[in-house]
Amino acid sequence: MRLRLDHATVCGLDLEAMRRAFHNVGLITTYGGRHANGVTHMDILPFEDGSYLELISPIGPLTGSSGMMSGWAQLMEGNAGAGAWAAQSSDIHGETTRLRAAGIEVRGPEAGSRKRPDGTVLEWETALVGPGTAGSVLPFVTQDKTPRSLRVPAPTSPSAFRGVAVVVLGVCDLEASIALFRKAYEWEAPQFQHHEDFGRIAFFPETPVTLAAPREKTSWLAQRIARFGECPAAFLLEAPDFNTAKIRHPLGPEGLWSGRKVAWFEGRDLRVKLGMISS
Repeated sequence: MRLRLDHATVCGLDLEAMRRAFHNVGLITTYGGRHANGVTHMDILPFEDGSYLELISPIGPLTGSSGMMSGWAQLMEGNAGAGAWAAQSSDIHGETTRLRAAGIEVRGPEAGSRKRPDGTVLEWETALVGPGTAGSVLPFVTQDKTPRSLRVPAPTSPSAFRGVAVVVLGVCDLEASIALFRKAYEWEAPQFQHHEDFGRIAFFPETPVTLAAPREKTSWLAQRIARFGECPAAFLLEAPDFNTAKIRHPLGPEGLWSGRKVAWFEGRDLRVKLGMISS
């Protein structure tokens, strides 16, 4: 079953600081406005394929937050960086019915909205899939009620990146997480790789999903999971012209990820593990 990535969320305490850090590595975001919950606001970095990165932070105190925000509060307050991800649906009620029939926990769908700086109100429905915080392991599902082009505008300038290609999920139990995804989406068995930085990883070909389980309790990934729980640990952007992207952006040494070239952004204040991967 095909899983279409809608967006990936970068969580932090100060939206302006995140915006500035992204700008410093050549990624120019645009203010997207306040959410209807009155608690958070966001910047957006849209890509050619329709996916986008969302930078989200609180407007004020997060005490007493409910719904999705109750789980994301810790991620924002802790400047977690990668925090959640969402899948796009054209039939959210049919998708939630299918997931429930497969034995997957689903909460919702529920209505959501955001007001853009120009006053335009965007509306959608969201369903939380699986246990835990929204979009922590299984993606939450979203369907637009207003035209999606209002929520996700086309990029305003040429980009070296086509879209969000890979979500790397930090998990405690690799086999249990594999079983969860196969149950939810009827996928074939994944392929495995040992990675010096991420530990043991499993990637499902032709999907945006990579699972990573730390090998050592002292590793950065193990410490991250201990602090924030299982959730996205890194995002990879697809670079059709890898060499040109390396010239345009501050990136570290080239490596391999599931047989494809990869390099990670270098930025002291970026706070999110963000990289690029070849097509």
